Amino acid sequence: MAVAPPRPKGPALNALRAVEAAARLGSFAAAAEELSVTPGAISQHVKAVEAWSGVPLFRRRAQGVDLTEAGARVAPVLGAAFDGLGEATRMIREMKPRATLTIAALPSVAQLWLYPRLAAIRAAMPGVKLSITALETAPNLRRDLFDLSLFPRDPAECPGGLVLAEDEIFPVAAPVVEARVRAAGGIGAETLLIDESWSADWPDWSNAAGVTLPDLSDAPRFSLYSLAVAEAEAGAGVLMGHGFLLEAQLSAGTLVPLSSRRHPTGRALVLDRPARAKGDLARLIGLLSRVTRPGGAG
Repeated sequence: MAVAPPRPKGPALNALRAVEAAARLGSFAAAAEELSVTPGAISQHVKAVEAWSGVPLFRRRAQGVDLTEAGARVAPVLGAAFDGLGEATRMIREMKPRATLTIAALPSVAQLWLYPRLAAIRAAMPGVKLSITALETAPNLRRDLFDLSLFPRDPAECPGGLVLAEDEIFPVAAPVVEARVRAAGGIGAETLLIDESWSADWPDWSNAAGVTLPDLSDAPRFSLYSLAVAEAEAGAGVLMGHGFLLEAQLSAGTLVPLSSRRHPTGRALVLDRPARAKGDLARLIGLLSRVTRPGGAG
């Protein structure tokens, strides 16, 4: 009679995924956000792998975690393994022709930059459907099943990405507000509108421009940049504008610049794409890189 002893088991795949994410991001909280679980779950997964191996992989600190020597050795191997799994999954997915292409974008980019260009893209690609997901952080296209992503980011952090527009900031307001600012000789008496995602915009611009700002502690704050834009158009105050997002408003005159001084943030609107793209996906990449005006083809 054959003897079939139980085979040794390694850690659960989810536990290894938690270790890899925490190692790459340097934080259990950031790993939890990426994997859509709680920090406690990440901690338990890490403890399970450390208990199984008998080797500590992280040093816990008040301000986050550091890798031990063992953790630093295994982290790049785990990263390459999960990148490989993601690439294999993408290959299997792409074996079947698809009529829907998926784009991940920052909410403000989806609403203010991408949406005005969709009509031109649909006209150029009849029969191809676009699925758009708004995310606060850029996905890892080696792991997440998006075809493309559009996010303001440091181009150096996205090798191979296409820079579609530089990110420059400057104050904007409705014409009626601009007239008051011009008459008063400055924005000191106006309400300043703040987008929560880019709360440092006003201090960054004021430091670069040498302008003293009023107290911002009670300034209206918005979690959606498009809402702040709508409020600025309605005359509710002065907004720090991102030029590439406000092309339509500036062209229509619903918002006007209050300063000729444009401050580069060091970011750019970057189109991230897989290493290999063909067929409809390659056509879509070409269109996004050429459709530079809302509603236009170049």
